[in-house]
Amino acid sequence: MTSQRQPVDGSALGLMVLLCALWGLQQVAIKLAAPDVAPIMQVALRSGLSAALVAGWARWRGQPLGLLGPTLRAGLLAGALFSGEFLFVAEGLRHTTASHMAVFLYTSPAFTALGLHLTLRAERLSPVQWLGIGVAFGGIALAFGGGLASGGLAGPALLGDLLGVLAGVAWGATTVVVRTSALSEAPPATTLLYQLLVGAALLLLAALLTGQAGRVTLTPVAWGSLLFQGVVISFASYLAWFWLLRRYLASRISVFSFMTPLFGVTFGVLLLGEPVTPAFGGGALLVLLGITLVSGAGLLRRRAAA
Repeated sequence: MTSQRQPVDGSALGLMVLLCALWGLQQVAIKLAAPDVAPIMQVALRSGLSAALVAGWARWRGQPLGLLGPTLRAGLLAGALFSGEFLFVAEGLRHTTASHMAVFLYTSPAFTALGLHLTLRAERLSPVQWLGIGVAFGGIALAFGGGLASGGLAGPALLGDLLGVLAGVAWGATTVVVRTSALSEAPPATTLLYQLLVGAALLLLAALLTGQAGRVTLTPVAWGSLLFQGVVISFASYLAWFWLLRRYLASRISVFSFMTPLFGVTFGVLLLGEPVTPAFGGGALLVLLGITLVSGAGLLRRRAAA
């Protein structure tokens, strides 16, 4: 029987803020190391490293993974979607900035909310919450509007941004698969290991097919990026993410990831010197307002009732 998910509380909010900051930094880390290691090789190598860490962690805890059990079909599907997400991210970063990728990748909560709204009664959103998603999505569009207005999205950059949107679709679909399948009750390590193992295999194959597998020069920047992505992002942060999906309502939790583009653009400006438009400030306010409409209203009602 499926366990009851909880509404978002203070602990979930604090953890999501930390995760969003880390996720906002990962596009910058990939971009920084791109001259030394091709982006697609970075995501393939980090997936393999993280898979070894997750398997070792589960073994140390004596936790059975059950990869060949009833979760196999859903796990392979989630792994394929995970591979698609990071293939789009890696290829997109070859054409567009880390700031742009952060914005378009994190359209995923809209796709997650729509998919769950259509498949699970417990995840249906109220009109006010849908308004919040629209406001937050509009904030992301406004934060990126300066680039559109200046014509900076022509040619290769437009392709990179379109790949970012496709990555967001793939991530949203992955969350829906996890929430609506046997993976919903699987240990977080099992869910994550499916994605990392399938991701490492498919992304390495993609690197070989595209001729990018040979672009590996392990400089200090490359080592730092790979360790950050493999240990902090793909291991620790993803385990925390799947723990949240098991404990809290996925549509409410996913909406908080709208904060990630704010961190992503900020890190892109500070670490890569990427340009930012005045529209970003207004977009940031709209994103925060949208998050408040989706998740804050329920918290306020419960406090008032108490």
